[in-house]
Amino acid sequence: MHHFDVILVFVVIVFILISLYKELMGAAFTFFIAVVVLGIFGVLTPSEILAGFANEQIAVILMLLLLGDAIRQISVIEIFFNKIFPRSSGQKAFLARIMLWIGGFSAFLNNTPLVAVMMPYVHTWSKRNNVSPSKILMPLSYAAILGGCVTLIGTSTNLIVNGMVVDQTIFPDMEPLHMFDFFWVGFPMLIIGFLYLFFFSDKLLPNRVPIIDDVTVSDRKYLVEALIRSKSKLVGKTITESGLGSEKGLFLAEVVRDNYTFQVIDKDFILKSGDILRFAGESEDIVNLLSDGSGLTLPNVGMMTKLKRADVIEVVISHNSTLISKTVQEVNFRGRLDSSLLAIHRNGERISGKLEDIKLKAGDVLLLLAGDNFTEVSKGNMDFYLISKVKEVRKPELYKIWTLFGGTLLAIFLSALNIIPLFMGLIVVLILINLLNVVNAKDLPKSLDYNLAVIIALSLALGTAMIKTGVADMIADFLISIFFPHGNLAVLFGIYAVTSVLAAYITNKAAVAIVFPISLTAAYNLELNPLPFALVVSFAAAANFITPIGYQTNLMVYGPGGYSFKDFFRLGWPLTIIYMIVTVLILNYMYL
Repeated sequence: MHHFDVILVFVVIVFILISLYKELMGAAFTFFIAVVVLGIFGVLTPSEILAGFANEQIAVILMLLLLGDAIRQISVIEIFFNKIFPRSSGQKAFLARIMLWIGGFSAFLNNTPLVAVMMPYVHTWSKRNNVSPSKILMPLSYAAILGGCVTLIGTSTNLIVNGMVVDQTIFPDMEPLHMFDFFWVGFPMLIIGFLYLFFFSDKLLPNRVPIIDDVTVSDRKYLVEALIRSKSKLVGKTITESGLGSEKGLFLAEVVRDNYTFQVIDKDFILKSGDILRFAGESEDIVNLLSDGSGLTLPNVGMMTKLKRADVIEVVISHNSTLISKTVQEVNFRGRLDSSLLAIHRNGERISGKLEDIKLKAGDVLLLLAGDNFTEVSKGNMDFYLISKVKEVRKPELYKIWTLFGGTLLAIFLSALNIIPLFMGLIVVLILINLLNVVNAKDLPKSLDYNLAVIIALSLALGTAMIKTGVADMIADFLISIFFPHGNLAVLFGIYAVTSVLAAYITNKAAVAIVFPISLTAAYNLELNPLPFALVVSFAAAANFITPIGYQTNLMVYGPGGYSFKDFFRLGWPLTIIYMIVTVLILNYMYL
């Protein structure tokens, strides 16, 4: 029976590898089938299969995902990025700023939503500056990965390994991993990785037009009117100094001053308070004018900019619309439809005059800022048809920002000092943001990645099976026989290489599930400190650069960047080798 158990575990491991590599079924279902088979044949007991679901680190991962989505919901990160990135000038400066900020944030926040928030900025900036997004998106993903490896909570992979450390029985007295156990490798590699990407990414990455440009980007140019406020930062600046002509992606067509219209705008034209600026631009560029940092007011919007939440939408005037031949002022969008007109597009035709005096025509495309009641009051309305929702605009309240950010950072800080467990700190923060209505409590569960929780829990069960049957011992002894004659350093290199390859071509969660018990068994058989053997697995699985499927942020930029597998290999292979060398040398120096 013992021999049958060993053979069965090997068969299950091969099944997992083939299924994930060939994408025969989802990762969660693959692990589910594997563990159920082990349960049916008695290799695992029901309690051993279910034990992983009670693991504290799974709960911590899910709570961090919830807090990350809450941060996304109140748009505070987006507002912060709005203030930082538009001021960048030049490809190198923009790249450096992205990598520094994203790398820093990723050490303490889930890196997946950070990359999701930054991707539209990268694409818009690239289009404005005639730079291929393929030069920026992959370094963006790599910076998020590098930053995530600096702390325990930076990436779910580190938390999964910590969960396995807590559950393992090979070293009963082994302490859980601490917040900054990863720092001594992660931080130096954040710096080295930054320098590598800064100097070599442009040379190694292709200059490629992404698919998204051909499919989703509209070339509609809207006319929008903006007023320079009396205390605006733009007062007294030239067009060049203001950055209105290029930085915001808008074309300044006219300036109206004291009822006189300037149609030919010199770059040294000095802006004054009360000037009305008429721009031509695309929908996403116009939305940026709504931010408090733009220095501009959209006269037709008025108090609607104070709404806590609104949608920017595109509608087209129908051919039998009652709005045809009415001026914008006569329509009264605010009173009639709980919305305000931001801009208008008329199929390439030049529109002149004040926005409020323009008479609408059939086929006009309007960009509206719509309040909560827009959907209800426009139901059944045949005057226009909804084309798309461009963006959701939120005005986060200060107390919400402080509660969410301050609470999360305090929980992390207290956990790092071992004052309270991270689990308890995050629970308190989640209770507070619900009690204070920082986010909608009903919306939070929608952001949970239940598949991730299932994969982690079942991975722990697979590790238990490998240890119980002696499979982990057998594989560890095999690796030791190959690498140990060359020293402890070679064993760490071997474990890193095996984990990295598995993570690159299946998933990093599966790689950790398979290699972690082998790595700790190797440490036990060699009578060595188990900590570096746990950390080396974590770094090898998380620092995954050589394929798009190896890490979620790589997969996110794969299509939008127009990349091929070879592009990831070309830029990621040298970085993977550098990371492996630095990791193994530092861990060997510190712990062995």
